[in-house]
Amino acid sequence: VQLQASGGGLVQAGGFLRLSCVASGRARTNDVMGWFRQAPGKERDFVAAIRWIGGRTRYHDSVEGRFTISRDNAKNTVWLQMDNLKPEDTAVYYCVSGGYMRSDRGTYDFWGQGTQVTVSS
Repeated sequence: VQLQASGGGLVQAGGFLRLSCVASGRARTNDVMGWFRQAPGKERDFVAAIRWIGGRTRYHDSVEGRFTISRDNAKNTVWLQMDNLKPEDTAVYYCVSGGYMRSDRGTYDFWGQGTQVTVSS
């Protein structure tokens, strides 16, 4: 397993969760780590990304100011801190690894197994 994600769960609106993703093997050699999410019946959408070197970040407008992506290079780990969660954040969240910080799915060549986040109203 090259991307191991964890940390999903059920939370009430306004609550918080933190997702973790540990990268290994070839997935760890890419420059960028990120998160996508897919709600039932919808496309898989970009959420956030970060560069291992330098820590530059990028967010989708819908999560800007509520979600924070961070990384620990020594632990090969990326986190997605999700605050002030809303019911519309309910989705399966996927950890990804790729060479460029872009929002299109095709940029990322490694995908984790997905972790469910459910936000109740």
